[in-house]
Amino acid sequence: MTAKTPRRAPPRKPRRATPAAAPPTPAVGTVPMGDGSKPHPRLGLGLWALGRWTPEDEARTRAVIGRAYELGVRWFDTAEVYGGGRSERLLGEVLDRAAAGAPDAYVATKVSWEHLRPAQVRASLIDSLERLGRRSVDLYLIHAPDPRVPLSGTLEALEALRTEGKVGAIGVSNFSVEDLEHASKELSAARIVVNQVRYNLFAREEADPVRDYCRAHGILIEAYTPLARGLLHGRYLEGKGVPKEVQQVTRRLFEPDRLPEILERARALRELARSAGVPLASIALHWLERQGAAPVIGMSRPEQVDSNLAAWAVRPTDDVLDRADAIARGDRA
Repeated sequence: MTAKTPRRAPPRKPRRATPAAAPPTPAVGTVPMGDGSKPHPRLGLGLWALGRWTPEDEARTRAVIGRAYELGVRWFDTAEVYGGGRSERLLGEVLDRAAAGAPDAYVATKVSWEHLRPAQVRASLIDSLERLGRRSVDLYLIHAPDPRVPLSGTLEALEALRTEGKVGAIGVSNFSVEDLEHASKELSAARIVVNQVRYNLFAREEADPVRDYCRAHGILIEAYTPLARGLLHGRYLEGKGVPKEVQQVTRRLFEPDRLPEILERARALRELARSAGVPLASIALHWLERQGAAPVIGMSRPEQVDSNLAAWAVRPTDDVLDRADAIARGDRA
């Protein structure tokens, strides 16, 4: 398959090699990696939406990234396909302007499912590093498997990049248990330390088996859509319609035959949060943490950074999390 050549931004001079990370921010914390690579923050900012806006929105995009870094977020998750590389470029520009070039940032990006042949993997990473303005990334993920491309060649290329110091750790995204088992057999000198999957209180059928496998093999689950596109932050609970764009990217969550029941359960979760004196998002985020997952949250405005970090700072009791789990599953007993 011939890789498409993305429009490339003017190259910026990469900074010197990233020095050792500063001590972790207590409000977020980190998880040690099984391969001895840089500790992984427990909470991160996902830049999927931030790479899909018009040029007029770039100021807000920069403000979100800047606010997140200012308040202690260090994990930034992007990908070459987000905005055709624009997300990486904006992230690189903001971090470059941070104090000392943000040496303590944990930068993760992904190679597209369209670029999994060995030569494409290397070319994609070089392009990503140029856009990010960095000599290396802390974590490089396969965005999704491509059944037409053997994983053996992809993983061999990733191991070589890790040996060269361009990649701190290797991860995957949207991998099933079968995919993970296959991938683990193809690695020789490295290991997969992360699998990023869709995971929240209402989306768990596919993630739970993956979670169990990852727990048994020391692989960290990164949970995207942890707040179910805002539903677990209280959005859509007062009669506001769900935009078509959101419906298209959430699979069955907002489909007409399921939505009324989901909204009923979400309102019950909101009442539980109110009675417990915690934000609804606190329940959603710390339920994931208890599953051994690290939530990566999409935030499109600086005030959302503030509210999500405030939610993270409050941990509900185990009893509240147990009740939330039962409500989300539809068990009212």
